[in-house]
Amino acid sequence: MHLEEITAKVIEVSKQAGTFIRQERKTFAADKIEYKGLNDLVSYVDKTAEEIIVRGLESILPEAGFITEEQTTTKLGVRYNWIIDPLDGTTNFIHGLPVFSVSIALKEYDELVVGVVYEVNLDECFYAWKGAPAYLNGKEINVSIAPTIGDSLLATGFPYYDFNKQAQYIALFTHLMKSCHGLRRLGSAAVDLAYTACGRFDAYYEYNLNPWDVAAGIVIVRQAGGHVVNFSGGDEILDSRELLATNGKLTDEMLEAIKEYFK
Repeated sequence: MHLEEITAKVIEVSKQAGTFIRQERKTFAADKIEYKGLNDLVSYVDKTAEEIIVRGLESILPEAGFITEEQTTTKLGVRYNWIIDPLDGTTNFIHGLPVFSVSIALKEYDELVVGVVYEVNLDECFYAWKGAPAYLNGKEINVSIAPTIGDSLLATGFPYYDFNKQAQYIALFTHLMKSCHGLRRLGSAAVDLAYTACGRFDAYYEYNLNPWDVAAGIVIVRQAGGHVVNFSGGDEILDSRELLATNGKLTDEMLEAIKEYFK
């Protein structure tokens, strides 16, 4: 099956899950919240959405395995593995803040080849596959052309349970805050990456990330013409749990700042 055809089917699955999430948000109650760890929230919505996604993806590539946030399946594939976050931005969802998304990526051996991020509230579906442009709701998208940090709107994520690097993070944050048009924290890494891909953000950085947070967005940013690296400038992102995504023009300047403050 061609990657374009696979992507089209993944989009359908992501929207099925998104429809469920959108409906549940209307009646969601705080007593349905569970805690996986400090400030690490989950609910039946995450788990059921993941089950919907897994069932849908199994029909696309029966031989594929899964790397999922909620671990509703532990099947691993040899050649293909789906990387899934059924609800990226759970804390936003629980509190009624309308920034959350479905994130689905396909990895062939060690290479990410398909990425779909469906932002539920605005009904915006960002997607890309290896060898093709990136798209938003059928329209081709590209990263921005901002040449410097001084011309840029940046995005980041705040640490919410691992505070060992908080001092370095705040120092970097302070430096960038004084240097750019503004810094935003939306609460969904998948959306941050999608927005970088379409030029709403010029760069996004965060640490302590999981593969399901970022795998789909990495594909979309790269196919939209951007760069995605770790804090050392390397390509090992999923294992390093660090990520810098830029429009390509800001990579060196952002890395210089990160390496100075985030040691």
